Amino acid sequence: MSTEVHEVTELITPGPAQALAGLLGVPAAGEELPLLWHWVYLLDRPPQDALRPDGHQARGGMPVPPGPGLRRMFAGGRVWRHGVLRIGSEATRRTWQASSARKQGRSGPLVFVTVRTEVSQGSQVVITEEQDLVYREPGADNPARSGPSVAAAGRDRSVTVDPVLLFRFSALTYNAHRIHYDREYARGEGYPGLVVHGPLQALLMAGQARPVGSEYSYRLVAPLYEDQGMIVSAAPDGDAVRVSCRDTTDRVTAVGLIS
Repeated sequence: MSTEVHEVTELITPGPAQALAGLLGVPAAGEELPLLWHWVYLLDRPPQDALRPDGHQARGGMPVPPGPGLRRMFAGGRVWRHGVLRIGSEATRRTWQASSARKQGRSGPLVFVTVRTEVSQGSQVVITEEQDLVYREPGADNPARSGPSVAAAGRDRSVTVDPVLLFRFSALTYNAHRIHYDREYARGEGYPGLVVHGPLQALLMAGQARPVGSEYSYRLVAPLYEDQGMIVSAAPDGDAVRVSCRDTTDRVTAVGLIS
């Protein structure tokens, strides 16, 4: 397992937050950034010749791919907010690979990798985060369209999913993975169309629960494609808020809990 730590420092400026607010269709953030909005800051920006044909970083990235030619999928994560990430001050992101495990799935061998991140501002760690990634062989079947059909019953928001939204989110987060904006490539990989980003669903779920919570766990439970629509839900669950994304047939694609 790699113990290398990647570190990025930059000034937290208003521009990316304003762009994300416009994309998500929510009010612009003030001085304090909402949960998960650090995803449009402190980004890795690799040179073009460091990318693989699928758009992922082939060398120098984090995590280091566990083998050549494996397909990477975003599976979920957890985030803890210990303080406020503020616009107008420098922040530092430190990221490293926390764990790696090989398992046998229904479609073949899988490698599960957890990446851990700490975001600091001043002398305080304000955000701790873990992201779960899954690597699989190129020949393995893509996840089916099926998924659980129980969503959070509460406030609903319908989101129009189209290629423009997916392209803009890829650009804003510097995500070059072609399955999100290149339909011909995505279909060549076995997907029925463009794939909706897992992080986009996680951000929309967190936004639906605002302003509650400083601890958030979420999972991607089924793929969501461009032609299926998206409904984001949030409902109280004791002192927490349960959130979900589903398509227009009520097939759930992501779930989460914010407390």
